[in-house]
Amino acid sequence: MTPKAAIRAEAERLHAAFVAAGAVPVEADVLLPAETLLDLYGEDIRARAYTTHDPLRGEMMLRPDFTVPVVQAHMSHGADPARYCYLGEVFRKQDRVSTRASEYLQVGFEVFDRSAPEAADAEVFALFQGMLADLNLRPATGDIGILMAAVRGLDTTPRRRAALLRHIWRPKRFRALLDRFAGRAPVPVARARLLERLAKGSPDALIAEAGSFVGLRSGDEIAARAGALLADAEAKPISALEAALLYDLLTLEAPAVAALAHLRGIAPMLPAIAPAVERFAGRLDALSARGVDVSVLPFEASHGRTSLEYYDGFVFSFHAADPALPPIASGGRYDALTAVLGQGESIPAVGGVIRPGLVARLRGHV
Repeated sequence: MTPKAAIRAEAERLHAAFVAAGAVPVEADVLLPAETLLDLYGEDIRARAYTTHDPLRGEMMLRPDFTVPVVQAHMSHGADPARYCYLGEVFRKQDRVSTRASEYLQVGFEVFDRSAPEAADAEVFALFQGMLADLNLRPATGDIGILMAAVRGLDTTPRRRAALLRHIWRPKRFRALLDRFAGRAPVPVARARLLERLAKGSPDALIAEAGSFVGLRSGDEIAARAGALLADAEAKPISALEAALLYDLLTLEAPAVAALAHLRGIAPMLPAIAPAVERFAGRLDALSARGVDVSVLPFEASHGRTSLEYYDGFVFSFHAADPALPPIASGGRYDALTAVLGQGESIPAVGGVIRPGLVARLRGHV
């Protein structure tokens, strides 16, 4: 059997297991509208996806994953609860020479169920764990929702909260912003010089001094941005206590049960996270009911922050012993995505994907 045939066979076995678990097989287009993906993920996705221009449909992208088209299909005509599975190629650019493929098969499972979200999280994780049990993979779990709740609860300006939320998936940028907003890092020199100039003259005068316009922003937009920069410079720093608690949260790594105890301990000082922490507790109960030993299950509060930007709750992945390999499987909760693609209608949703090429490799089939 050729390597491609072995990988296809592995993919079909995994897909059949999802069907046996109650999922309905679905197909998805290979070419997707780039505008939709850019609106959801931001311009970062452009560097990772293959794009082309269609004379009638505009800019298109080769499918970077299945979640968006599956959600679109469900929000258009799906009933709930629903479980879907899929099998097909996805395409990702690689920015350097590596063993990571630019085109590979992906098999996935998605659950849309508003009755018991934490139980659905546990269902997906336990299903993946069982299907991959013979590979002795290392699991990793997290909860983006707890971190997002902490940011939304900060006593700072709406603009600063929005900036931190926007950069949650860019850890270095997030940390730099948090350091600056908490007064732990100086304002960058270029920004300080710009603020000094803005403070000395009106935006209209500075615009007139600069000469003709270059770029797409109008004079009113430039003036509004200048005002926002000055207002931000006058905002009080995030309190030392809130900043310390957020730094603590970013670095939290512990077995899930111990992590829950720690989070409950800091929740009185950071009350915005309390509902998310109790959802975490409910998820651990649901995982235990499915036979997952949560006393040793790894939890990292920052796990999933370098994934595609639609996760907003539970996140998980399974890893081989070889650190050079990408995750063998990964997934998470993306409730907000269903509202965006459903034009206001939403439903709790969670899912995950497995890379059958890596599974076949670990099982010695390729």
